[in-house]
Amino acid sequence: MFLLQTQNQKIGFCDKPWACFSPKSRTSQSRYRAIVSMSVPQNVKAPKVAVSPLDLEDAKEPPLNIYKPKEPYTATIVSVERLVGPKAPGETCHIVIDHGGNVPYWEGQSYGVIPPGENPKKPGAPHNVRLYSIASTRYGDSFDGKTASLCVRRAVYYDPETGKEDPSKNGVCSNFLCDSKPGDKVKITGPSGKIMLLPEEDPNATHIMIATGTGVAPYRGYLRRMFMESVPTYKFNGLAWLFLGVANSDSLLYDEEFSKYLADHPDNFRYDRALSREEKNKNGGKMYVQDKIEEYSDEIFKLLDKGAHIYFCGLKGMMPGIQETLKRVAVERGESWDQKLSQLKKNKQWHVEVY
Repeated sequence: MFLLQTQNQKIGFCDKPWACFSPKSRTSQSRYRAIVSMSVPQNVKAPKVAVSPLDLEDAKEPPLNIYKPKEPYTATIVSVERLVGPKAPGETCHIVIDHGGNVPYWEGQSYGVIPPGENPKKPGAPHNVRLYSIASTRYGDSFDGKTASLCVRRAVYYDPETGKEDPSKNGVCSNFLCDSKPGDKVKITGPSGKIMLLPEEDPNATHIMIATGTGVAPYRGYLRRMFMESVPTYKFNGLAWLFLGVANSDSLLYDEEFSKYLADHPDNFRYDRALSREEKNKNGGKMYVQDKIEEYSDEIFKLLDKGAHIYFCGLKGMMPGIQETLKRVAVERGESWDQKLSQLKKNKQWHVEVY
């Protein structure tokens, strides 16, 4: 399923290196899977991919705000691909942007995007910056340090009375990005953010990653760095545990990529999905990501006590339900959640980025 690469050559199933790893539409996924299954034994572990330039590992501090809103960098759209199936509510796209190596970033950071046009609230001024978590490692989907990927859900507004779409109220930036074509220009700022940086001091650490929808973006970067790329300075040998909450099977993002890691690294990766419209929780209600957390709460708490990092990324509305679940579990264990949370933050084990 993965690209094979040596220092001198690339051998793959497709002509563009980023296309080998970017999830396609469900139709092309099925066709691609059929080709691969005939070519490669399913139990073969994918070799890690060589990346460059390795001097991207030299920086001691993450790059921050190299390009600001008043002087953004003009990058180029490489590809835009629909990530979800036909039964998914809404559309989510994987967008690869060529920054030419001029806007380097670390896993867990964000880019700002300034959509074209005039800010309706400030005539004559450009639109405000919209932040998007980067969904690739610092080497990008082409493994050469020149691209970055975004995972963008198209924001569409429907009039509650008529039920019809009102384009005038649709998300300006998300629709611009999802409608972009290869070769189009895009103004980017950043990178920004330090909260979601992947701590790499301990290669044996446990990382518990909780996401709803496009909140999975930074974790895709983490997991590619852990399991796909051959990075001489980072040899991950800990546990990565991903919880992903979406509406249904067609809404799953990067599912084949994550499933491949599960097959190749069963001792180092766990992957739990919460499909709210297809699964029921223990009380017969919809299965949300906090229900999955509760299901494994005893194990999660024990891992946190041993120093595990826990990350939350996605819609702001995910946090109250998750916090309530964790508080209830703490009480059942005879612990004070407030004290535990305070200690997790003090130990820098608690990482939250919601929008």
